[in-house]
Amino acid sequence: MKTLHICSELYPLVKTGGLADVLGALPFAQKQAGMDVRVLLPMYPSVAEKIGETGHVAYHHTFAGDIEIRYADYNGVGLYLIDAPQLYRRDGNPYHDQYYADYGDNYLRFGLLGWVGASLAAGSDSWWKPDLVHGHDWQSGLAFAYLRAWAVPVKTVFTIHNIAYAGIFSGHHLAELGLPAYMYGTYGLEFYGQMSYLKAGLYYADHITTVSPTYAREITLPEHGYGFHGLLGERAAQGRLSGILNGVDDATWNPATDNNIAKPYQPNHMQGKRVDKHTLQQTYNLPTDDSVPLLVMITRLTEQKGADILLAAAETLLARPLQLAVLGTGSPDLEAAFRDLEARHPDKVGVRITYNEALSHQMIAGGDVILVPSRFEPCGLTQLYGLKYGTLPLVRETGGLADTVTNTQPDTLANKTATGFTFYDPTPDALLSTVGRMLESWHNPKQWAAIRATAMAQDNSWHKAAEAYDALYNSL
Repeated sequence: MKTLHICSELYPLVKTGGLADVLGALPFAQKQAGMDVRVLLPMYPSVAEKIGETGHVAYHHTFAGDIEIRYADYNGVGLYLIDAPQLYRRDGNPYHDQYYADYGDNYLRFGLLGWVGASLAAGSDSWWKPDLVHGHDWQSGLAFAYLRAWAVPVKTVFTIHNIAYAGIFSGHHLAELGLPAYMYGTYGLEFYGQMSYLKAGLYYADHITTVSPTYAREITLPEHGYGFHGLLGERAAQGRLSGILNGVDDATWNPATDNNIAKPYQPNHMQGKRVDKHTLQQTYNLPTDDSVPLLVMITRLTEQKGADILLAAAETLLARPLQLAVLGTGSPDLEAAFRDLEARHPDKVGVRITYNEALSHQMIAGGDVILVPSRFEPCGLTQLYGLKYGTLPLVRETGGLADTVTNTQPDTLANKTATGFTFYDPTPDALLSTVGRMLESWHNPKQWAAIRATAMAQDNSWHKAAEAYDALYNSL
């Protein structure tokens, strides 16, 4: 089966978040499983710089100007690139400029991504044509509208990585994008008086997936559906909504082979983790201390990620015997609050307001506990990395966090299934109570070692997700 993925990010070519990690792993796992997989991606400056030589596929005159589709073999997976400098050759990240202002022509930039994806399905490349198109998040959503408008005979899957981002634009762009007027309505692209690229995927795809089973259920509820819960409830009732857990790329995230960390280690030889902890404590100017747990948090500093919950609990939290290291960027007020927290508690808190891939590996390896107190979390990847590195997750019980972390309690300790610590209510008190339970385990070294061993034994590899997607594709 020939499968085309449509996406806006792919690690390590371009990354702003977890979407890039997924696309940097899933197609390659599918290729290893014997599938014929290709990926479509805009040719951003970072992509052009890293990809090397490319070949010509097609020229097109489009609503967004003249473009070229180019092709490269990237680590065994075919990569289609949209060469449109007028849209993609810009500073800043793929979605906004250096001042965090969305590009005013994002409707064109990602409308074109969808248009090219549909064109490839319709035969733009005379040498290869997909049997199935798999789009990711709102940036790919218009592909499904074009496929429907053009009546292209191809099966389709649309994956929601985060429903909070809906790709909302004015409906008056519809004609400019070359889509028929009838598609702008309740039964189509219209969403509360505007146009949603996400809704195009939700409405027109043959099947919708999310990145965890629990999140697939949560988004059919008003409190988690961001206005799409009614449509998603209908798709679920039709058997056209399901959840498939993301995986961990073993080549990138593996404590035994990770070149980013001070000393590699593995489940039966954990001495390196102590070295990595000391290195991380020194990096964050914290006392080198084995007697207290080092809590790490690698995240966007937003309310979705529960950064404000941690801040509200911080003074009580820091009265306890522990250390805290934070890495991330986000809301300016939350960034300032974390800097202020570090200034008040320099011996217990370290903060880095930046994006640093190597440091994130060092934190996963050197930490004892990874905090993920999210209000909602489609899947989450950092808790999966934590499991693999023996850095026990302390998470809110939602979405993929609920699906991947087994709470430590008497029965799970007895049957050796405990892998971390969970809480349900998104409140400072619930977080603090769970930290208290974590500290009880920390002060029982034999129990801590047993939980850590179980965590590191979990199989969250991408081959499981690849097999699940293969079964879904075949069912369509």
